[in-house]
Amino acid sequence: MAFNKMWYTIALGLLLPFSYAHTDFFTSIGHMTDLINTEKDLVVSLKDYIKAEESKLEQIKKWAEKLDQLTDTATKDPEGFLGHPVNAFKLMKRLNTEWGELESLVLKDMSDGFISNMTIQRQFFPNDEDQTGAAKALLRLQDTYNLDTDTLSRGNLPGVKHKSFLTAEDCFELGKIAYTEADYYHTELWMEQALKQLDEGEVSSADKAYILDYLSYAVYQQGDMGKAMMLTKRLLELDPEHQRANGNMKYFEYIMAKEKEANKSSTDSEDQMEKETEVKKKDYLPERRKYEMLCRGEGLKMTPRRQKRLFCRYYDGNRNPRYILGPVKQEDEWDKPRIVRFLDIISDEEIETVKELAKPRLRRATISNPITGALETAHYRISKSAWLSGYESPVVSRINTRIQDLTGLDVSTAEELQVANYGVGGQYEPHFDFGRKDEPDAFKELGTGNRIATWLFYMSDVSAGGATVFPEVGASVWPKKGTAVFWYNLFPSGEGDYSTRHAACPVLVGNKWVSNKWLHERGQEFRRPCTLSELE
Repeated sequence: MAFNKMWYTIALGLLLPFSYAHTDFFTSIGHMTDLINTEKDLVVSLKDYIKAEESKLEQIKKWAEKLDQLTDTATKDPEGFLGHPVNAFKLMKRLNTEWGELESLVLKDMSDGFISNMTIQRQFFPNDEDQTGAAKALLRLQDTYNLDTDTLSRGNLPGVKHKSFLTAEDCFELGKIAYTEADYYHTELWMEQALKQLDEGEVSSADKAYILDYLSYAVYQQGDMGKAMMLTKRLLELDPEHQRANGNMKYFEYIMAKEKEANKSSTDSEDQMEKETEVKKKDYLPERRKYEMLCRGEGLKMTPRRQKRLFCRYYDGNRNPRYILGPVKQEDEWDKPRIVRFLDIISDEEIETVKELAKPRLRRATISNPITGALETAHYRISKSAWLSGYESPVVSRINTRIQDLTGLDVSTAEELQVANYGVGGQYEPHFDFGRKDEPDAFKELGTGNRIATWLFYMSDVSAGGATVFPEVGASVWPKKGTAVFWYNLFPSGEGDYSTRHAACPVLVGNKWVSNKWLHERGQEFRRPCTLSELE
């Protein structure tokens, strides 16, 4: 056991330097990978504890078997047995000493090492916010990619390497989280899924009566009185004494009778209920629908005439000396706004260096409050980010130089390289990169003017989801490791190009790493001269 305690100390000493205090784990898959190692360490500790308990029980078992045989012999002829002086001595010794030692062994707590490890590790565990955030991510993925609850529950997602499924209890927990958010639409979906899995015979600790209680209320809140009454009847069949269900049943019967008396048209009622149940979310706007369609690859298709204007080429950065003999591959992704992709523009080694530099600094991504200018977290941006300066690594400096050479823009006034890792269902809803006219102080502190252009590296492939989409024009740009996309946020006149409003779609399966460089107006006066026309 002393050896085990020593092992625990060494294991903890090795693990703790790599641990993080709680920092919104659900917003970064990169940080969540550390939790896998933490859990593995706990499993090793648990197995050691089990071995120690088994060893203790084995010793007790051997002692019991030995004494069982001895006492069987002794009780058949007690006087004859004790007539042997050695047996008499050993009886005294056993009862005076050995049974006391056995008592100490039985009372010995073998869990000290495991409990110590657990106590130390617990401070680095996810909390309720993380569990709720991960649950909301599943609901978000369900909506964005039109996934039914059964598909999601069975883990039938495109591109998965490690298939997993949701138990009835998991579905119940998702429904409860939706319920606490007053999201009765998703409450109904997931409570029904939990009920379905239980009805199919799944063994679970989830209670049908409890599920029906939530489900009937969620259905009632969405205006389906008939279904709510049917579910309540089913609940009362399971638990006839259920106080709330009995009260609800009387209320439903009273309302239904009142409606009948008023001779309310059942057709009107059905139309109204259908209208209400169609509403998934209060914030479902046309842009939202376009954004989600693009995320699913259902966006507007460019006409053949426009497609003919898109080309791929070898690009030398307008005769830049570094690329005359070794031009890079460039292809047009969209015409208006013009979005170009550079292929094989960042190596795997450079990507790993950038990720290693960024990972210890990753913090929940923030947005700038348009009124106060202060940085704050937002529910519509689920990721963590870090900022890297050119002076701290030759790799970052080389990347900055590459961006300057290929865009022709001065990077000395650009923001630092931002590295982002997306979390569970990680996304960034539609937004502009540039400051609008109603945000005059957006980048005042930088003193470098507005964001003239955006350069975005894709540092990982994504199995499903994670596209960069432009809802205003119907463009979808899909992640491809080692490539980068570039577009101008401002017209040459300095006016904002509102067609560049874009979003990062939720990551359905996989791990998305990107890095971006925001280039500013200052220093570009002769590199990209102004025009007289406002929209040129």
